[in-house]
Amino acid sequence: MGTFVGHFVPGLAFTFLGLWHTICTIKCYKLKGPSHFTSTTWFPINARNHFIKHLELYLLFTFSIVVIILQLINHPFQALNYEHASMYLHVALYSFLAIVIDLSPSSNSLSGLVTTLAASVFAQELLLLHYHSANHVGLEGHYHWLLQLIVAASVVATFLSGISSNSFPAAIVRSGCVILQGWWFMVMGFALWMPKLLPKGCHVENGEVACDSQEITKRAMAVANLEFSWAVAGVWVVVAFLTLRLDWKLEYRQLQGPTVRESDGLKLVNRLDNGAGLV
Repeated sequence: MGTFVGHFVPGLAFTFLGLWHTICTIKCYKLKGPSHFTSTTWFPINARNHFIKHLELYLLFTFSIVVIILQLINHPFQALNYEHASMYLHVALYSFLAIVIDLSPSSNSLSGLVTTLAASVFAQELLLLHYHSANHVGLEGHYHWLLQLIVAASVVATFLSGISSNSFPAAIVRSGCVILQGWWFMVMGFALWMPKLLPKGCHVENGEVACDSQEITKRAMAVANLEFSWAVAGVWVVVAFLTLRLDWKLEYRQLQGPTVRESDGLKLVNRLDNGAGLV
């Protein structure tokens, strides 16, 4: 993954996944209300077809398997590639088991297990990033250290959403962290693997980013800190915009649409509680 494409493509995938989760989380909260809201780590599409309903999980599983194969084919005997492949192995296991659990008769009672699996994905990612066999030092190491902060926040938010499944703040933080992780992957791809965008005085040497002096490295790290701060601010601007925009749309539909009978409203709540999709 030490290439521009190796950072940009996964980053783009995580960004879209985080946006999907953010939109669905907000919609669930607005439709169900605080008393009936339940946090979930994946969102089914409202369709009778099994494949369409679990499309998010199938895409996640397929993407993970493809990345694992590419990692092992390109450099089959390097520990670094086994570490990258192991990260996506846990994603593949999570998505596969989430499908199996949802199709089982006791899916409602096992929903906490799915959340535990999601927390495990982030936890092992944090572990492998922290004890990375790659020689991530200097500027490149600083970008990876900032990435660990995002993953750590994802672990905590997922864990809290499992303890309190009706916590909207925990659910929205988890979704925002997925967006942020995707953005930061793309930032790393541009900042570290695009020669024209490297800080002045830094260059790629033997597959690693090196700077000509300690002063240049410190200055480049300061720029990375600013990029990280701007990325965090950007994510919450997007989340706030979606929250306000979706709130306006839902209120507009209620005002313009026909009057909903109380019995219909109860049916809608029951359908959402039983895992019906939002799309």
